[in-house]
Amino acid sequence: MERGKMAEAESLETAAEHERILREIESTDTACIGPTLRSVYDGEEHGRFMEKLETRIRNHDREIEKMCNFHYQGFVDSITELLKVRGEAQKLKNQVTDTNRKLQHEGKELVIAMEELKQCRLQQRNISATVDKLMLCLPVLEMYSKLRDQMKTKRHYPALKTLEHLEHTYLPQVSHYRFCKVMVDNIPKLREEIKDVSMSDLKDFLESIRKHSDKIGETAMKQAQQQRNLDNIILQQPRIGSKRKPKKDAYTIFDTEIGSTSPKSEQDSGILDVEDEEDDEEVPGAQDLVDFSPVYRCLHIYSVLGARETFENYYRKQRRKQARLVLQPPSNMHETLDGYRKYFNQIVGFFVVEDHILHTTQGLVNRAYIDELWEMALSKTIAALRTHSSYCSDPNLVLDLKNLIVLFADTLQVYGFPVNQLFDMLLEIRDQYSETLLKKWSGIFRNILDSDNYSPIPVTSEEIYKKVVGQFPFQDTELEKQPFPKKFPFSEFVPKVYNQIKEFIYACLKFSEDLHLSSTEVDDMIRKSTNLLLTRTLSSSLQNVIKRKNIGLTELVQIIINTTHLEKSCKYLEEFITNITNVLPETVHTTKLYGTTTFKDARHAAEEEIYTNLNQKIDQFLQLADYDWMTGDLGNKASDYLVDLIAFLRSTFAVFTHLPGKVAQTACMSACKHLATSLMQLLLEAEVRQLTLGALQQFNLDVRECEQFARSGPVPGFQEDTLQLAFIDLRQENIVITS
Repeated sequence: MERGKMAEAESLETAAEHERILREIESTDTACIGPTLRSVYDGEEHGRFMEKLETRIRNHDREIEKMCNFHYQGFVDSITELLKVRGEAQKLKNQVTDTNRKLQHEGKELVIAMEELKQCRLQQRNISATVDKLMLCLPVLEMYSKLRDQMKTKRHYPALKTLEHLEHTYLPQVSHYRFCKVMVDNIPKLREEIKDVSMSDLKDFLESIRKHSDKIGETAMKQAQQQRNLDNIILQQPRIGSKRKPKKDAYTIFDTEIGSTSPKSEQDSGILDVEDEEDDEEVPGAQDLVDFSPVYRCLHIYSVLGARETFENYYRKQRRKQARLVLQPPSNMHETLDGYRKYFNQIVGFFVVEDHILHTTQGLVNRAYIDELWEMALSKTIAALRTHSSYCSDPNLVLDLKNLIVLFADTLQVYGFPVNQLFDMLLEIRDQYSETLLKKWSGIFRNILDSDNYSPIPVTSEEIYKKVVGQFPFQDTELEKQPFPKKFPFSEFVPKVYNQIKEFIYACLKFSEDLHLSSTEVDDMIRKSTNLLLTRTLSSSLQNVIKRKNIGLTELVQIIINTTHLEKSCKYLEEFITNITNVLPETVHTTKLYGTTTFKDARHAAEEEIYTNLNQKIDQFLQLADYDWMTGDLGNKASDYLVDLIAFLRSTFAVFTHLPGKVAQTACMSACKHLATSLMQLLLEAEVRQLTLGALQQFNLDVRECEQFARSGPVPGFQEDTLQLAFIDLRQENIVITS
């Protein structure tokens, strides 16, 4: 029973489930019926469900049949209408087909145009995309083109900056393009090319500087000379306002201001061409001749590339080599002043360039490097000057060399180089200059003495008299009172020698100028040199004249007179030196002139030569003596040779008028003694073994002639019978022989 109830209940549930499924099938979309049917087949009652489903289908078929039967007439009417519509539809189809054909025919061109439009639209999009990409690439290409142009025009520093912008700003935006990769690969090569080209420009600059150092130095020295001349003018003239021309700063003479190590300009150049300036025009600054931009550019490029130290070492090494070349003097430098000038110009030019590099770059060269080069240059220059100046025999060349050395030193001193050693060396050259002056004046004195006529200077007018007195300090009241024509006691060589001594002093003074010596040092130098001139050069020249074989008594007498007046003029030479040096003779350690000693020695030598010459003349006359010791004739007059001898002595002693009295007296006494001695020797000769009365008479007449000459006082100043004492022995010997 219970089982039956349970079976019935299950049957009811299954029927309800099947009913639900059927309703779901009827109401559900066909696409979603799968899961519903699966639930049927998953159960065990699908057979019953199929039965249920068929029953439901049959029910629906009956309902459809009922409905169709009910609406059949309407269906028939609908079919009839549908058949009518079919005909109309066919017509419409034909019309549509025809219209479509016409439309296709008419729209064919439009389709083609639309197709073209489509292609144009596509091209437009492509072009727009291309333009956008090109807008990104064009700056890169423009920068690259700019880079090549800059490198072509040798604007290397801007090219390097352009390369940096290209690498870090522009190329990263288009790095996926192949041409950009090529550019990126070329960047190191371009940097190396810029580096090499800038170094090549630097080499050209260094070579140009080496070739034109003399021009740079010449300009710098000319500028220093102008400044010195201007300073001298200002010192000599009273200051009326501030009219002094400001000195041109050695480091602000460039047209473009140099900042740090940035390039000065965009143009590569070494030396700027400058025409020679006239003396009255302003000389351009030395650095105005030089374009240093290659150095600054190359330095900055190497600094940016991280190779500054390499550049500094290269620059210093090359400049050291150039310094050694500049400091090597030519072998014939001593022959002309131009040789020295070119040598100095090159040295000045070298250091002007280095000094400017020192002050316009940061560390390319430093003070220690410059000082090292200058020490080397100073030692080599001084050694070269010592060697080559020793060959100079022309004092004018030595003086010009001194002035050139002073200008050389002053020029470099403006740039801060120590030049004390150069001035010390000039003191050495001063001694050499004195020697060359002495040699020159030796020839001058020799010419003066050789060309002199050794006769008193005749004057026929007041003008000539004043001219001579203007040349030589001479005062004689008695001579001034005498009417014209009249004569000075001295010959022409006195004023000439005196003036040449003054010229020598002037020449010595010229060398002392600009040597930064005190007045005392200048005075001492002049006095020492003048003493050498007097005691060595002039003294030697006078001695040579006095010792000449053909010198006559008249010339010797005139030499004595001349040296006497020159001796008196020494005090005027002292005053002359005092006036030009402003150092009083009373100053401690002042050197005195030795002119008095020189002229005294010359005079004494001339006196001795007069004595010797007189005795030689007497001997020459005595050689004419021809005594016949065996003659029997008694003569009544002195021998002819003795008469001629006495006449010669009278005329000779008459020339002694202007000699100092003692000199004339000594000469006369010496001559008389020599005559007496010579006559005594004639009388006492070994060959004279026998004498006749006639011979003694003749000899006695000759002795009387000599005594008569002595009594006549040929030279004033002797006391009575003093001169006769020279013949007293001869007289006594004659008396003894006679008796």
